[in-house]
Amino acid sequence: METKSLSRQRDFSYYINPYTNLKANETSGPLVIERGEGVFVYDEDGKEYLEGMSGLWCVSLGFSESRLIRAAEQQMKTLPYYHSFTGKVPAVTLELSERLVEMAPKPMSKVLYANSGSESNDTAVKVAWYYQNALGRPDKKKIISRLRGYHGVTITSGSLTGMDYAHKGFDLPRPHVIHAEAPHYFREALPGESEEAFTGRLADSLEHLILKENPDTIAAMIAEPVQGAGGVIIPPEKYFQAIQPILRKYQILLIADEVICGFGRTGEMFGSTHFDIEPDMMVVAKQLSSGYQPISGLLISDAVYQVMREQSAGYGMFGHGYTYSGHPVPAAVALETLKIYEERNLVQRVRDLAPRFSKAFRELEEHPMIGTSRSLGLIGAVELVRDKKKKEFFDPSQKIGAHLVAQAQQHGLILRTLPGDIIACCPPLIISESEMDEMFSRFKKAIDHTANHFLN
Repeated sequence: METKSLSRQRDFSYYINPYTNLKANETSGPLVIERGEGVFVYDEDGKEYLEGMSGLWCVSLGFSESRLIRAAEQQMKTLPYYHSFTGKVPAVTLELSERLVEMAPKPMSKVLYANSGSESNDTAVKVAWYYQNALGRPDKKKIISRLRGYHGVTITSGSLTGMDYAHKGFDLPRPHVIHAEAPHYFREALPGESEEAFTGRLADSLEHLILKENPDTIAAMIAEPVQGAGGVIIPPEKYFQAIQPILRKYQILLIADEVICGFGRTGEMFGSTHFDIEPDMMVVAKQLSSGYQPISGLLISDAVYQVMREQSAGYGMFGHGYTYSGHPVPAAVALETLKIYEERNLVQRVRDLAPRFSKAFRELEEHPMIGTSRSLGLIGAVELVRDKKKKEFFDPSQKIGAHLVAQAQQHGLILRTLPGDIIACCPPLIISESEMDEMFSRFKKAIDHTANHFLN
């Protein structure tokens, strides 16, 4: 099925597309995006696409925010690069750190920077090990993640990711990672099981897993407030309230992966606020700079930092960091992004738009091929089914989700298919009501076309 421009002859042989069937891509070639404006991007032939995924869940302010461009330009002129090693730091990075600590939903103490969510989640594991070693708990090394969780693709963060595609062929997951169940009520609840009972069962199962593995061997648990790339899985309301006391009971740190949820996506500044999560560490990225520059941060509580501080004094240094940790240009763009969020009250804007967004998803759910829909703030998803009454899913080999996303692209809408024929939608936070209506109109056309092809 053709979904892209073919008017220009290009040599794609020098480029590897991540998350792509490499062999098939040699024949079809990628969709070449040339420019962006607001919530739209345009291919090399000028065809318009409404970017229903904010790029990769990140371009909160759209593709043409002039203030971010100016912030990068000014910082390039002032200090284009400096590092944060050996007691040095760019001034703008200090300012960003202060702002992030002030914004954090639970009192945090420090920020440790990297370049992507993958790297910061990887760093969070290292810090958890460093912390447990410092307290004389050298056997506390295992990390609990969850099935359908997405935490990145480094060796450790790829192990944390609870989906097969991140593991196959890479010798992952590594032995120190164990996976608990996903709080996916639609797929995992027992017949007749209430959300409350489902939550209780998952909490009991988590404690059973901890006891089976031995609490003295478990350092931390990592969890997204909403599991994004795993299917936009919104947990039951009391889920985190049920599991946090268990973690505290066994001295297991909690790492909140806010890479997708952070900075207004859920209608709160952080997903942790929405679900009353009290993390020991919190990872941010993506919307931190509206995707305009690569930057991520690990926010660390004072209790964890004080232990790190004493341990580093004993070793003579804290032996971790990257060449581009706290790079001044991404830091300047991130700082300006946070100012825009505050000045334009983007969190309230998300709350104002959320009912319209939710209503549109509920209307999609009336379609016979949509088994369920869900949304929170401006992130949502539908699950495709062959038979709604029987809750019968399509055979994965049919690749129904991929077909629907390709059809959406034909209609000028970029969405994303996730494991299990789940279709995600995550538009820029600046989207207007009329643009949102147009987005769902194109979405419905893609659903109708796919249903006509596979259900008739």
